[in-house]
Amino acid sequence: MDARRHIHALRKVIDAVQPAVPASAESRFALGANGPDRALGGGLQRGALHEIIAAGQPDAAAAAGFCAGLCISATRRAHGAGARAPAAARRHGVVWIRQVYGEMESGKLYPHGLREMGMPPGRLIHIRLKDATEILRAGMEAIGCKALGAVVVEIPGSPKILDLTATRRLSLAAEKSGVPVFLLRICPQAEGSAATTRWQIRSAPSRALEANAPGLAAFDIALLRHRAGSAGQRWRLEWDRDAQLFREPALSRPVVSLSPDRPATSSGKEEWRRAG
Repeated sequence: MDARRHIHALRKVIDAVQPAVPASAESRFALGANGPDRALGGGLQRGALHEIIAAGQPDAAAAAGFCAGLCISATRRAHGAGARAPAAARRHGVVWIRQVYGEMESGKLYPHGLREMGMPPGRLIHIRLKDATEILRAGMEAIGCKALGAVVVEIPGSPKILDLTATRRLSLAAEKSGVPVFLLRICPQAEGSAATTRWQIRSAPSRALEANAPGLAAFDIALLRHRAGSAGQRWRLEWDRDAQLFREPALSRPVVSLSPDRPATSSGKEEWRRAG
């Protein structure tokens, strides 16, 4: 009865979302970083299932942050899009479905942090359910709403119900609706999946900004699987909260350009100057 009540409530929320025309253009969205976008052939596919895996329990927050960045990247063109814009550019809502038990280990979603990343609370429909069965049912209902910009299905561990058949159903539903679906996994066992891409996420130290201000959120990501291309690549990415894109960090130490009218060294010896 509880599951039916949750599904009924979710249907009411989804019905309240303004329906959109099925997407006919823009089948991909870019992350913003040249390395991953090039490896993906221009970006992540919209109507597909993408699996995001936290490398360990301490990396759960990083995996959730990376997933939030993907949701923002998938919906960032919705802001200010007119009625004649492609359907993919007008989708802006995000449904994030989580397990209540998982919050005891990974913590709750932090609205202020999501806002700082670029996702206003008004764009997020947050659903908390008690087990993986309810989460998968709710996920299938949400994916069927073509007006959504993204759906996150977060399931910790490796419940038996989340098998190859279940991921294939999620994948087919995403393909039918054109909505990108992110299956967020925390410490799962190695198992089969119908996901188009599979990513492993680790937290990375951020670089301090000027005046030792807090740096940008950083991630070590690995593309474990890519059905349409090669995999096995790794990148260090930062989330640019102003541009709302992922960026590959520049060199850790700035390199001074050489002067064109004099040699790089003086008398064959490098000159060093102490600063400060």
